[in-house]
Amino acid sequence: MESPGSRPFLTPTFFTIILVLISGAYSFYLPGVAPEDFKQGDELKVKVNKLTSTKTQLPYTYYSLPFCRPEKIVDSTENLGEVLRGDRIENAPFVFKMRETRMCNIVGRLVLDAKSTKEFKEKINDEYRVNMILDNLPLVFPARRLDQESTPIYQLGYPVGVKGQYAGKDERYYIYNHLSFTVKYHRDLQTDTARIVGFEVRPFSVKHEYEGKWNEKNTRLSTCDPHTKQTVVNSNSPQEVEDGKEIIFTYDVDFKESDVKWASRWDAYLLMNDDQIHWFSIVNSLMIVLFLSGMVAMIMLRTLYRDISKYNELETQEEAQEETGWKLVHGDVFRPPQNSDLLCVYVGTGVQFFGMILVTMIFAVLGFLSPSNRGGLMTALLLLWVFMGLFAGYSAARIYKMFKGTVWKRIAFRTAVMFPAIVSSIFFVLNALIWGQKSSGAVPFGTMFALIFLWFGISVPLVFVGSYVGFKKPAMEDPVKTNKIPRQIPEQAWYMNPIFSILIGGILPFGAVFIELFFILTSIWLNQFYYIFGFLFLVFVILIITCAEITIVLCYFQLCSEDYLWWWRSYLTSGSSALYFFLYATFYFFTKLEITKLVSGLLYFGYMLIASYAFFVLTGTIGFYACFWFTRLIYSSVKID
Repeated sequence: MESPGSRPFLTPTFFTIILVLISGAYSFYLPGVAPEDFKQGDELKVKVNKLTSTKTQLPYTYYSLPFCRPEKIVDSTENLGEVLRGDRIENAPFVFKMRETRMCNIVGRLVLDAKSTKEFKEKINDEYRVNMILDNLPLVFPARRLDQESTPIYQLGYPVGVKGQYAGKDERYYIYNHLSFTVKYHRDLQTDTARIVGFEVRPFSVKHEYEGKWNEKNTRLSTCDPHTKQTVVNSNSPQEVEDGKEIIFTYDVDFKESDVKWASRWDAYLLMNDDQIHWFSIVNSLMIVLFLSGMVAMIMLRTLYRDISKYNELETQEEAQEETGWKLVHGDVFRPPQNSDLLCVYVGTGVQFFGMILVTMIFAVLGFLSPSNRGGLMTALLLLWVFMGLFAGYSAARIYKMFKGTVWKRIAFRTAVMFPAIVSSIFFVLNALIWGQKSSGAVPFGTMFALIFLWFGISVPLVFVGSYVGFKKPAMEDPVKTNKIPRQIPEQAWYMNPIFSILIGGILPFGAVFIELFFILTSIWLNQFYYIFGFLFLVFVILIITCAEITIVLCYFQLCSEDYLWWWRSYLTSGSSALYFFLYATFYFFTKLEITKLVSGLLYFGYMLIASYAFFVLTGTIGFYACFWFTRLIYSSVKID
């Protein structure tokens, strides 16, 4: 990859920061997880995971289809994040022994009835894929690129089957009943032990044939027989899915030695060929930041210049006329807004979000939340949200006391309950829809109870503790006194209309992140890995700066127009980027996804509504605090006559 230092726009300090972040983005394995060494002949535990489809977004357990089962199905213990993702990890009927090639193993036989035929056809039609795990590595299907024959694209899992025409027949359904597994390993020459570094599969559809009556122990297949070196290499005689048809499931296991070391085994899975797009995103966002930074610098310098010139009595009549705007409203600029309690709640919730995302980003950049740690990202987000309730309560109480509030417990309760209650209501409806589809993506009652405990058992008390501490501290004093009688706001120009300026303010923050947003949506809805947290952290920093600067600029113009109602507008200005977030998610749905089912569409827009709401709270809070700092700074540094 091209060195970040070769980019002409980077300063030495910025180069150092980017080098650290990007190197963190390529740390793919989870620190603290020890690799497992296998001797020749050691049994390898193959596990099956959920069936997934990008067309329905509804996961199902592997054994929800009538696949061959082991004698006893054993569920693996999933963490909170895995359960919420719909992962259901169970033991598989396949027998693997380290570095022992096995050909044409018979797993079992199934005679289709009307019910099983319908189930298989539905899953094939919805393009479901089977996911498996070996030594914490997901099963991948290597697909060759058309333009680069040497570099395959790794697709997670393999299709249940395929729909198509064969031998001039009408369109039929065919199942992949023969799996050719390849386990790649890295051998230690000194100890002769090996570590697994790859797990691949090539699926085939084969109508197996045999002589005589079926006997699982003694029957030898003529289409796949290790004794006669007869192996499956194509799907020229595919197995049709139809009522009454007999399906025999078989598999091969081959072991290949690899030069890839255990620490680098995820590199092939996470091969990034589009880093130039991410760099373009960073450069694009930096241009926005530089433009806004220039405007903020000009405002600050002009403000200071006018003050100095006034003290020296050198200001011109034109400058005096300009300066009357924001100085004239000094007696009203810190007047508490309408619905000030609600503003306190939203600011507190935004601080909670900001802390959660910041700490999560740091952990992700350091490699703790790599794809090898399934469910780790979701678990970290939930736990950090809970513990950041302390800062939410503190921030809400501090603003509340500044607004001369007295009932701190009420504001603490609303901060602890309002946002989670809204999200939980939407989540409960979506979960009910998933339950109705009998999908493994439905959150079990035990997990529901755990989430409620995290909310009311830990988060709510922490919000109250934070609020108590924040309210006990002395209230922040306003830089200037507030008049008893509100000043009348003059008629505003059309471009200073609140709705217009708020909608304009959200464009640039969204513009700074929309390219990275595409990759995030792709990873979520198209079952791909997202791992470039170094780039994401840079984009997050740029988002913070952009939200802060656009809010300061528009707030300054608003005050110059003698409009002092800036509290809510500062929150809504940067928060309006969430509207563009949701519109982009809608555009993505119709242009990139192939979702046709109503339930799946409702799930998509329900989750995107939650994400947009969270984005609104986050960006709104950043804009509010930026404007809060700016107004206190300019009014405290100027002597009001």
